[in-house]
Amino acid sequence: MKGLFKIAFKLLVNDKGKFAALLIGITFAVFLMVQMTSIFSGVLQSASSVVINIGAKIWIMDPAVNTVANSIPMPDYVQDAVRSIAGVKYAVPLYSGGATLKLRSGSFQSVTVLGLDDTSLLGRPELLEGNIEDIFAENGFLVVKDAEIEKLQNPHIGTEFELNDNRGVIVGIAKVAANGLFGIPSLYTTYNRAIQYIPSSRFTTSYILVEPKDDSSIEFIKQEVAKLGYLAVTNTEFRDKISTYYKYKTGLGTNILLMTIISFVVGLSISGQTFYTFILENLDKFGALKAIGAKSHELMLMIVFQAGFTALTGYGLGVGLCTLMIYLAKMRLPNYASAITYTNLGLAFLMVLIIAIFSSYIGVRKVLKIEPFDVFRG
Repeated sequence: MKGLFKIAFKLLVNDKGKFAALLIGITFAVFLMVQMTSIFSGVLQSASSVVINIGAKIWIMDPAVNTVANSIPMPDYVQDAVRSIAGVKYAVPLYSGGATLKLRSGSFQSVTVLGLDDTSLLGRPELLEGNIEDIFAENGFLVVKDAEIEKLQNPHIGTEFELNDNRGVIVGIAKVAANGLFGIPSLYTTYNRAIQYIPSSRFTTSYILVEPKDDSSIEFIKQEVAKLGYLAVTNTEFRDKISTYYKYKTGLGTNILLMTIISFVVGLSISGQTFYTFILENLDKFGALKAIGAKSHELMLMIVFQAGFTALTGYGLGVGLCTLMIYLAKMRLPNYASAITYTNLGLAFLMVLIIAIFSSYIGVRKVLKIEPFDVFRG
């Protein structure tokens, strides 16, 4: 068999034009599939950035909430009721809302303001500059240093701005694990300052962040919160809820799915047609092998080897090209939302296997029908 595989490899690479066409077709298909699904993964991660950065174990919210950006304020009694539930170690409020800053240059810029619990500062970001205690100082805000900070004219500690006719001062520069989706800078301050500076409705608690005493208490907490008419979800469940919303309730998921299917069809058609042409041009060689004693299953293995080798090589080239493109894009566009995950790679690999099976099937059908007599007669 080793000798037959060697012959199969030489037959495959001997026709450099056909081999290159096969590789280009599969590489291009894999590149598009991984690129599209990676963009989708990056968008979903950015959409859940607040959940990732805050890191609370349990989030309590109105059942109608679909994404973290569209919070529905809850009455203050909900927090008191949650704190009284057995199994709750502590529960604190979180304010999440939008505001418009007037910068020192006189221009205006929209921002997302997160108000942390005044006592615990649960969910506070890691500081690059400044002291976290300065957030309690008069008018103190933390600014997140990410791709959007330039929109605030690159503030530093001591930079002043206006928020709803209130003076604000940057007292710290922070970093977070995930950047936001919509290109809006983020500021952190205390909960009471946020609701004081930003006009809001009668209720001001966007979310209640809960730390359970142990993991076994989570289900009981969910049930008790449901009795209050609200929803309690874990960090992972909230991220899944946001992902589900963008997948099925917006056009984003459908568009990405269509592009992925188109990429798969392109790769399938190009590789199938090119491989079929390759088999036709080498039919006499397969017939000669059959005439000198090669069995049908051995010829089948040769064709499967050729298709599999081409598909896996194209898969590696496609993933490598996509990784390079994402790396270069992020160097020039720091807010570029794209992330290659094991799920993306696995999906692309599965589709490449389907392409290889399809190509093998086309080749095997043709080779098994050949008779040595017809080859030598020709």
